[in-house]
Amino acid sequence: MPDTAEPVPFAKGVQTVSMLPGMANRHGLIAGATGTGKTTTLRVLAENFSSIGVPVFMADIKGDLSGLVMPGGDNVKVVERAAELGLPGVLPAGFPVTFWDVYGESGLPVRTTISEMGPLLLARILDLNDIQSDVLTVLFKIADDSGLLLLDLKDIRSLAQHCSDHAKDLRSQYGNISPSSIGSIQRSLLNLEQQGGNRFFGEPALNVSDFLKTDASGRGMINILAANRLMQSPKIYATLLLWLLSELFETFPEAGDLPKPKLVFFFDEAHLLFQDAPKVLEERIVQVVRLIRSKGIGVYFVTQNPLDLPDPVLGQLGNRVHHALRAFTPKDQKNVKGAAGTLRPNPAFDTAAAMTELRIGEALVSMLDSNGSPMPVERALIYPPHSRMTPLTSDERGQIIRNSPFLATYKNVIDRDSAYEQLKKKAEMTAAAKVPDVPVKKPKKTAGSGAGDVIGSAAKSAAHAMGSRIGREIMRGLLGSLTGSRK
Repeated sequence: MPDTAEPVPFAKGVQTVSMLPGMANRHGLIAGATGTGKTTTLRVLAENFSSIGVPVFMADIKGDLSGLVMPGGDNVKVVERAAELGLPGVLPAGFPVTFWDVYGESGLPVRTTISEMGPLLLARILDLNDIQSDVLTVLFKIADDSGLLLLDLKDIRSLAQHCSDHAKDLRSQYGNISPSSIGSIQRSLLNLEQQGGNRFFGEPALNVSDFLKTDASGRGMINILAANRLMQSPKIYATLLLWLLSELFETFPEAGDLPKPKLVFFFDEAHLLFQDAPKVLEERIVQVVRLIRSKGIGVYFVTQNPLDLPDPVLGQLGNRVHHALRAFTPKDQKNVKGAAGTLRPNPAFDTAAAMTELRIGEALVSMLDSNGSPMPVERALIYPPHSRMTPLTSDERGQIIRNSPFLATYKNVIDRDSAYEQLKKKAEMTAAAKVPDVPVKKPKKTAGSGAGDVIGSAAKSAAHAMGSRIGREIMRGLLGSLTGSRK
């Protein structure tokens, strides 16, 4: 499908409201109270992006987005909305979809390695305090310096035990590694494992480039992450999506101004991203959001109230769709006024008053114009979707998963020698030699080290870790995840 800069209509009020594909990477916001139509708006925007060849990533919080793959148009509410908007009808259409699932049950498995996640985001998942987070960072540093591969949970648990046992020997180089901090980290790792974290950490690790696919007709792939079960652990959900965002940022090169985005990333329940987030993490999230648009990636935050987002993030969201907000209390009324103040006023109506009057499917919409300036807000009805509103059956979903070209890549877990096996072998060799165990030293490069074989077959994390073994420093990005290059 050729590049296009043609406006894409998606709502209608006094006039038709369209999005400019060339401005879609300037990020966006979908806001509104529960039950006001945010999910349908998300669905319509995803369909529009796919139709012009832009791949999409979205999380399915409630389990009702899977119908995107099937033609719809026959839903009573869809027919009524089309008639109200004066549309000739809704052409039924299904869209290319790839299903993903951390648990590997409702989609292709989503995995990463401990090394790729990095200490900052792993500390967030483990809910560590500042001191414990510092100790975790030290563990990563020791692994990097020693060429130890951290691929799964047993690797980081084995390393933590090793460093605790040899804390005295490591103190002069890495500082104090207290038993209490190690104990807290170990308990948090065990808790994460019991929540299913052992399925998320391992290989083969997800390659985010697989999100950027189109079908034979040139329509962008809609990547749907099953998140209804994942949402039972909100902090893990938010950190997982943040890791995906950081991977996209670190993976793709600068793209400049494009006629349309390379990918649009919808971040549902976005308020969870900043809930109880340490200041350093919030600052780095803001930096990623600011810089990732130059990679050709648009990020759209979906939340109940725009004021749930920090001002530095909110100020970067140029394309906005506000569904109704409720104003039952003085605090609610203040929030409505604050949310209305983030939109460019339209002299035809009172924005704050309209925000409480909107019915389901109606929204206050302000898009960026061709100069990148927000247009005056319009009160408009969102177009009806073309895809099926009801979710897929388990058989339908299973068939889509089995037909995925990525199934062979991600289906089976690979458990290679990594820190757990390496430290176990070292302990066995030490015991056999009847000499005291010592911390792992950085080995010298030898012709028989096998580093070339490992790099040739390993995932990105292993390549980076093996790179440190031959004298190159591991590079980590803004959020502590591995980058695509080395010093």
